[in-house]
Amino acid sequence: MTDTAWEPLRDLPWGITGLERAAQAIRQASSRHTSVYLYGLEGDTLVLRAFSGRPTEHTRIRVGEGVCGRAVARGAAQVIADVASDPDYISCSLGTRSECVVLVQREGGVVGQIDIDSDTPAAFTTDDVSSLEDAAELIAPLF
Repeated sequence: MTDTAWEPLRDLPWGITGLERAAQAIRQASSRHTSVYLYGLEGDTLVLRAFSGRPTEHTRIRVGEGVCGRAVARGAAQVIADVASDPDYISCSLGTRSECVVLVQREGGVVGQIDIDSDTPAAFTTDDVSSLEDAAELIAPLF
């Protein structure tokens, strides 16, 4: 993904509409992105704010639980090449094979995250993480 992939993330409207558009743009940035979930951090709980792709029943995830909660607890992106091999993985879909979680930060603190599921095994690289961190920086004001 190139920096131009994130042009749709510039000048998004505030609120849920902006987050919905962001989720859609991130999903459309790669054919490997099956579903994109944007979670906001509220206290010790991640709360689903917007998504594009398959719906999920996981609208609230406590920090430390699952791959998403682990990312916040460790303060670092998480790339899972094979979700079946990760004991913390919380399944959103039986078709998901890999996952990438990137933190959204503002003013030095975590305010949310981008969670991407892929039906492709080992779909995410370190270059993807770096690019998604750029996307996270662009959407941080929306959280």
